[in-house]
Amino acid sequence: MESKPDCMTGPQRASTDRGPQARDRLARALREARARAGLSGVRAGQSAGMSQSKISKIERSLLLPSVNDVAELCRVYEIPEPERAELLALAESLREEASARVIMARGVSGFQRKMTKLAASTSVARTFHPVVVPGVLQTREYTRCIFEDPRKKVSPEEAEASIEARQERRQGMFHGTTQHRLIVPEGALRWQAGSPELMAEQVEDIARVTAEAPNAVVGVIPWTRPAHVFPGHGFNIYDEDAVMVGTETATATLTGAADIATYVELFGELEKLACFGDEAIDHLERIAQEYRQLARK
Repeated sequence: MESKPDCMTGPQRASTDRGPQARDRLARALREARARAGLSGVRAGQSAGMSQSKISKIERSLLLPSVNDVAELCRVYEIPEPERAELLALAESLREEASARVIMARGVSGFQRKMTKLAASTSVARTFHPVVVPGVLQTREYTRCIFEDPRKKVSPEEAEASIEARQERRQGMFHGTTQHRLIVPEGALRWQAGSPELMAEQVEDIARVTAEAPNAVVGVIPWTRPAHVFPGHGFNIYDEDAVMVGTETATATLTGAADIATYVELFGELEKLACFGDEAIDHLERIAQEYRQLARK
């Protein structure tokens, strides 16, 4: 019997072409198509109306392209039929999977490692969260407190691996090439994790990062500042290529231009509320001192 090649043969396989291997296959196919077309990442991005960093993230399987993204890249790379139809069907299947189940609760450490790679390939990462300290600013003990939440159902081994992955991503603020812009509302710092001592150390550490980390700009929104925007959840913006939004059960990656523009605008409004530099450090030291006083009671 004649063996079939390891590629999609039409719509029949589209519904089962899902998971990490299918995503890697799509990334590899687009990378190879660009090479055959003799285009650099910059030239391909210009022709497709995308940034070079987005092309890179797609080809490294760090960013799942939309069906429209794939169609545009097929046009730029002059990919013939039926390969074009196969890639579009594969992209559609993967997007359906992403919509149905964005990321499983299991495999948390793997997700943290993926975020580390995504952040490392980003020029500017913007982060906000209303109730917790952003991941790259978390101390080891603060992160451990979060992962020990019994509702998360994370094993001790997986929790430790996740803590290490998050600590690795944290080092990028000191030694990487990514510029981190982080907005921390005072309310998130008042959400006491673990103990007053743990929180005092966490807030003091943010003050050190604010003063010393060359790749981090930290803004603090004091509780006395009247707000005109009300974000309902945390989010991370990677350049202007993708936005990652977390829920209790999943993490969604948004790549639509309108969605990204909405979050970029929202982050800009949050920056208007925040204070930076010495003023931010003064607020952080005030909060840490209040936690120290609470610990002595």
